Amino acid sequence: MTTISSPLDAKARDTVGGALQGSLAELIDISLQAKQAHWNIIGPNFRSLHLQLDELVAVTREHADVLAERAIAIGVNPDGRAATVAANTKTPQLHDGYIKDAEVVTAIVALLAAVIDRFRQRIKDTDKPDMVTQDLLISAAQDLEKQHWMFQAQA
Repeated sequence: MTTISSPLDAKARDTVGGALQGSLAELIDISLQAKQAHWNIIGPNFRSLHLQLDELVAVTREHADVLAERAIAIGVNPDGRAATVAANTKTPQLHDGYIKDAEVVTAIVALLAAVIDRFRQRIKDTDKPDMVTQDLLISAAQDLEKQHWMFQAQA
């Protein structure tokens, strides 16, 4: 069986791999929650939020793929399985059924704020062991912060 060797030493690989896996799980979770809201949102701001939620899904899926591929490049197997994401999520989950537009905005703003805080910590954690991964995390955080602003503006 072929394995991918890491350009990082074992300690750096473990630190960076943890940051990448945590970020991957959160991005997948955001994309799933945004789709849940996208399908079930009701209210006068339905149309604009319906479209904005799809934009959030696209952004999180793009960064999830980039971060998962970075994990493989440093010899860490990413795990995006539903059970893994569910077991490790730290974000409150949306309820099932219809969800009012104002409630969606509040929930997504809170979810993004919490995830951004953790991304910023991972950015600090990867400063020394791997600036390449740090750069990818910065890019993802930038897009998450933009989405956070755009959802806040709809409150």
